[in-house]
Amino acid sequence: MKSNTEISIPTLPAETSPETNFRLSYRSKFLKRVAFISVCAIICFIVSLYSVTLGSYGLTMGDVFHYIAQAIMGVDLSENNAAYVVLNLRLPRIIAAIVCGAALAICGAAMQSMMKNPLADPYTMGISSGAGFGAALAIIFGIEFIAGGGIIINAFICALIPALVILFLSKVRRATPTMMILCGISLMYVFNAMTQLFMLVSSPDDLSAVYTWMVGSLADVSWSDLAIISIITLAGSIYIQIMANQLNIMGIGDESAKTMGVNVDRQRLIILMVITLVAASVVSFTGVIGFVGLVAPHIVRIVLGADNKFLIPGSAVFGAVLLLVSDMVARTIVAPTMLPVGVITACLGGPIFMYLILRNSKEVWS
Repeated sequence: MKSNTEISIPTLPAETSPETNFRLSYRSKFLKRVAFISVCAIICFIVSLYSVTLGSYGLTMGDVFHYIAQAIMGVDLSENNAAYVVLNLRLPRIIAAIVCGAALAICGAAMQSMMKNPLADPYTMGISSGAGFGAALAIIFGIEFIAGGGIIINAFICALIPALVILFLSKVRRATPTMMILCGISLMYVFNAMTQLFMLVSSPDDLSAVYTWMVGSLADVSWSDLAIISIITLAGSIYIQIMANQLNIMGIGDESAKTMGVNVDRQRLIILMVITLVAASVVSFTGVIGFVGLVAPHIVRIVLGADNKFLIPGSAVFGAVLLLVSDMVARTIVAPTMLPVGVITACLGGPIFMYLILRNSKEVWS
């Protein structure tokens, strides 16, 4: 007698298609990148608010919001010392740390992607050293390239010299990215040597001024200075972000990029000019601040990957946090004395960068 009982065979779940796996992987990476950028932006906002309250002149967060609100409403605060400290001393410095940190990090990220080299940044390309040389000419010898321009114009013009030399070599000798970096490093040593030579024959006051400028400081950045830096940084950052896909293609190699229709030489020259203008506008007002453009993009690249559509904004917010925290440390570590922020970035950036290279260089740049 046959049984009518049916035997059910369990069915295995269908395998996920490669397309679905790709979508899930991309979504996971996208959310991770957005989360990282958002967290950095929130940290930057919180640290900036807390930083305003730090200093020898004790202020609460409520005082800060009160004076800012009154200034927005047009209340006359000229006779209020606390308001002066908030609006004219601390806020410009804090906002300058955010803008300059973002600008230097964006420049470093674009340079590293464009030249596929973790050592590329405005400092190693000689831009910062050129600015220091121009500032030394104005401080020690009173030489001004434009009458009345002073330190800022001198620094800006001399910061452009290394970039112009590299651009010239690119046109005449068709220099490779490695040759550009080596040329920038050689110019950095030349400008540093000439600046140190000037310092040997300077007066003690001029020597102190040049030294302070060479290590970088945000203490003297005013609202008018900040407006210039912000406009140039915003314009340059927008252009670099628009060119993110071009930077991605250039990062895979010149020959591969050319086969994909990218005019590598032309795009590299234009991007380098934009980077130079942004970096020169920063160092002309703040002095030489090292390691932000070197360390910030490297850390962000480890977390977010090499896609410049996320790497550039990620580097911007992380660079802003890095310089903001460094400035906060510089203001408080030996209070009431304020250290130049460039000293802190060098002390923090050097060991961090060495550790990151030794631990992650193969995975990130292979």
